[in-house]
Amino acid sequence: MTEGTTTDAGARDVLLEAKDVTAGYTPGVNILTNCSLTLNRGEIVGIIGPNGAGKSTLLKALFGLLSVQSGSITHRGESIVGMHAHELVERGIGYVPQRDNVFPSLTVLENLEMGIYLKPKQFHERADFVQTMFPRLAERKNQRAGSLSGGERQMLAMGRALMMNPEVVLLDEPSAGLSPVLQDQVFVRTREINKAGVSVVMVEQNARRCLQICDRGDTCSTRHERLHRHPVTGCCTTQGHRVVSSGTSRRNRSTRSRRSGIPNHVPELHGTKENPARFPGRGLPVLR
Repeated sequence: MTEGTTTDAGARDVLLEAKDVTAGYTPGVNILTNCSLTLNRGEIVGIIGPNGAGKSTLLKALFGLLSVQSGSITHRGESIVGMHAHELVERGIGYVPQRDNVFPSLTVLENLEMGIYLKPKQFHERADFVQTMFPRLAERKNQRAGSLSGGERQMLAMGRALMMNPEVVLLDEPSAGLSPVLQDQVFVRTREINKAGVSVVMVEQNARRCLQICDRGDTCSTRHERLHRHPVTGCCTTQGHRVVSSGTSRRNRSTRSRRSGIPNHVPELHGTKENPARFPGRGLPVLR
């Protein structure tokens, strides 16, 4: 296995990197224009921004579901542009789409089996790991996925992506359509997945909660020539019609403009698993 590349700045081990990516669903109509993203080993990177900014499109481009018109996408320093989804799964990249992310007519165990069809001999080992991380799936293992609740379906989709023991997981709005309690469970599980050694790129509408668990937050915007500067690090980039700004979260919780729908300030919270901090107004635990 080829080791990830190391950047000069900060000597971080880069797992997944997109540079100046232009892509879209229809030839000649680009949703992404010169979009860049870097995921280092062990990180959770959150992508936030308004609807229609191209957040989900970026994940699809990273996972080979869209044709990349220009730019580069590398995994551990090797280009993955043009690779099919099953080839990326075999390389250690998992993807959890926002919708239609389970097979409703199959049972929970059958869904998990579909997640490891490339390595069937490891099914029992990986299924035990996933059911340990998501105990609810063990209780529902013989139940059809179509009869699960929204939160249980999301857990199943995340569990299926973990079956191939990936080193990178791409999550597309995992909390969408869930109740506040179930949203909290999804974010806590995402942190647990990260602690198990999986690097995560997460697209989220819930900017506050996303910035609480991620190491860095990137914003996608459709504003022409609009520059968002992170108030702590001052790190930002502007390329054509796409603005991507990067900054540190988790400990430095501050954000973007009101125009983007993201609050001006996300308070710094401290807590542990035994004594979690509380999120103002909603009482959500913040685990460190």
